[in-house]
Order: sequence, then structure tokens, then C-alpha cells
Amino acid sequence: MGASVLVGILITFLVIILVLYLVQRLPLDARTRQIVQIIVIIIGIVSLLKYLAVF
Repeated sequence: MGASVLVGILITFLVIILVLYLVQRLPLDARTRQIVQIIVIIIGIVSLLKYLAVF
């Protein structure tokens, strides 16, 4: 059970990093890019908290 949770957390973390990298590559202005990054980070934190059974 613990290993599957650890793998899920690792995969979620890697997906968050990948999405943040892809957002950096988009041709957006700085303000929009920052808003998208904040949204991605919030969604990632909520997803990680679900793996830790907080929600």
C-alpha cells in the first residue's frame, strides 16, 4: 500500500513539473504565465493531498 502511494506522489510531482515547463514554453505574456503557473501549482498541491488522504 505504501509503495503505490509513493509511486502516485512521484508521478503527480513529475506531471506538475512537466506542465510547468510546458507553460514556460507557451508564447504568453508574463502576467498570464504567472497566473497559469499558480493555478497548476494549486491543482498539483490538491492532487498530492488527495494521495496523502487529507481530502
